[in-house]
Amino acid sequence: MKKIILLAAMMLGLAVAASAQPRAIGARLGWGVDFSYQHTVKNADFVEANLGLNNFNSLDLSAVYNFMIAQPQWTDRGEWGFYAGPGAALGMNILGGNSYFHIAAAGHVGLEYTFWFPLQLSFDLKPQLGFGFNYGFHWSVTPALGVRYRF
Repeated sequence: MKKIILLAAMMLGLAVAASAQPRAIGARLGWGVDFSYQHTVKNADFVEANLGLNNFNSLDLSAVYNFMIAQPQWTDRGEWGFYAGPGAALGMNILGGNSYFHIAAAGHVGLEYTFWFPLQLSFDLKPQLGFGFNYGFHWSVTPALGVRYRF
């Protein structure tokens, strides 16, 4: 019985800790459109997952662990943040009517502003270096504006 109560308390604690972390959901708009989700991990570091159309010929799923490098106090209200981090991506390119899968090392470098109300704007660059099956190595750097609802 003690084990069951201990296990239930641990699961409740984990659920409370996970729900207490700030999250954001929205879109990245650039040379394509990405559905974007952010989850704060520790301090101000966060994991960002994106799913979308890049360059309108590639379906891409990426996950990046972003380290919050600096949070300057440029304004009285809201929060600024400069971040960068490594990650991975996989997806499918459509070239000339043929589909090819690719895997890539990805990253982020960006600047974000979170308003005093639950809106977050960001500008970032997402470089990728990868290998596409049937078409070889490829690289890209996609700039994007992010608009997210923070909760």
